[in-house]
Amino acid sequence: MTTFTGWIARETPDGHRTTLEELDSEVLDDRDTTLRVHYSSINYKDALALHGRPGVIRRRPLVTGIDATGEVLASRHPRWRPGDLVTLNGAGLGEDRHGGLAGLAAVDGADLVPVPAPFTPAQAAAIGTAGFTAALSLLALERHGLAPAHGPVLVTGAGGGVGSVAIALLADSGYEVIAVTGRPDTLHDRLTRLGAAHVVDRAELDPQGKPLAKQRWAGVVDAVGGPLLAGALAGLRHSGTATTCGLAAGAAFPGNVMPFILRGISLLGIDSVRTPRERREAAWQLLARHLDPGLLDTVTRSVPLAAAQDAAADVLAGHGTGRTVVDVRAR
Repeated sequence: MTTFTGWIARETPDGHRTTLEELDSEVLDDRDTTLRVHYSSINYKDALALHGRPGVIRRRPLVTGIDATGEVLASRHPRWRPGDLVTLNGAGLGEDRHGGLAGLAAVDGADLVPVPAPFTPAQAAAIGTAGFTAALSLLALERHGLAPAHGPVLVTGAGGGVGSVAIALLADSGYEVIAVTGRPDTLHDRLTRLGAAHVVDRAELDPQGKPLAKQRWAGVVDAVGGPLLAGALAGLRHSGTATTCGLAAGAAFPGNVMPFILRGISLLGIDSVRTPRERREAAWQLLARHLDPGLLDTVTRSVPLAAAQDAAADVLAGHGTGRTVVDVRAR
């Protein structure tokens, strides 16, 4: 039996609580691969889980963290050997399986991806579920026929993790990017360095009850949901395509069917949890081709494991930008 430190969510007489504790390896599930976790990250789901909010955790007690990057300690899976550096996003981690905000993780080897060149393990963790989702979004748009020649792509929630990586991937792939943020003055320089050609205030996308707006963009990567998604769809060009993966602005969709019927647009949902192995590998290959590690570093900060809950509070308050890596080895 091995002890390790991790953030674990429990049901208490005072409600749901997530605390940093010393844990025994016996708490982990019987999966075919054991990791020594080096890094995790803070995504919106992690922020909810670390602060006892509903909607993410489906069993308790549960070690939180939807990402894990580290070293294989032991594996019964034929693909992995001790010492392999691997990363995992989603696949139920931090939701119905013990996750990566801890020193050890037991996972299914079939879900793992090797940390690809040119990224270090810390950079793979910085990409995390947010960057992985951005890559899945671009793959989905291009499977649906989108190409740079068709016109600009709008990215909502541009200052967050999904948005930041999406801008960089799209720009390096040849797309003209329009970045949408609630903090255009503060984030303008940062977003243009990532590759945005234009930065607009999210207030400009307020549909004001109108189902259709001027046709301005050929594609949308939405990481926010709610009214902003409705405004983004209202401005899609005929036959345009949008992806959606977030609900920070709400799960309800206050739009209507008019853009779908009169302009033939498409809306694609992005699921980063139950992603087949082939699509996982394709997303990481896309990231390796089109995401500059140095550029990624400019939007990344690192915190020790003990500070994960405080970092999550920034995300819930809407103050978080870029990516936050949790150095699990640091205390």
